[in-house]
Amino acid sequence: MNTSITQDTAQRSNLGVRYAILAVLVLVMALTRINHFAPLPDASWAVFFAGGFYLRKSLPWAFALLMIEAVFIDYAVIKGQGMSFWDHYCVSAAYWFLVPAYLAMWYGGALLAANYRGLDVRTLGLACASFLVALVVCYLVSNGSFYWLSASVPAPRSMGGWIKNLGDWFLPYLRSQGAYFGAAVAVHAVVAAFVKPQAIAAQAAQR
Repeated sequence: MNTSITQDTAQRSNLGVRYAILAVLVLVMALTRINHFAPLPDASWAVFFAGGFYLRKSLPWAFALLMIEAVFIDYAVIKGQGMSFWDHYCVSAAYWFLVPAYLAMWYGGALLAANYRGLDVRTLGLACASFLVALVVCYLVSNGSFYWLSASVPAPRSMGGWIKNLGDWFLPYLRSQGAYFGAAVAVHAVVAAFVKPQAIAAQAAQR
């Protein structure tokens, strides 16, 4: 009986932590997505990666919530500028490709969580590799859909033009999202330092 009560309490505590993480991710997106090119860059890509890592099992619906938040913020910002949402430079048929683009980040984090065994060199390497692959896929989907589908890109379009566009924007996105990724890793490491490795591994299995 006592063991059952202890396990139930631990599960509820763990779920509470997940909700707290979700609240932080919602707040970070709200504070940074308002202006994609502000001094504090949009953290959406890193937010979805972290969401996949921490919430993939305990709160799987969190992806939909974060996606709705992203669209709502975009809509509010555009309407606040006195423009129609559908007439904005960034909104076209390509806009909806943000769903698979952000899913790439989410599943990158989920892949990392599925192979997480605690803080060590192997895990750090896997974290960097997972993040980089997810970011590249996200970037290709979002940039490619915008280049080929958006009326905001002047014709004629070409493969060479797209490759140039990819090169122009990749490093800025890598720097900004990489900085958020590094900050998240640092926070995770500090918190993990106060938690037993066994508990961390058990929590990873529940994500």
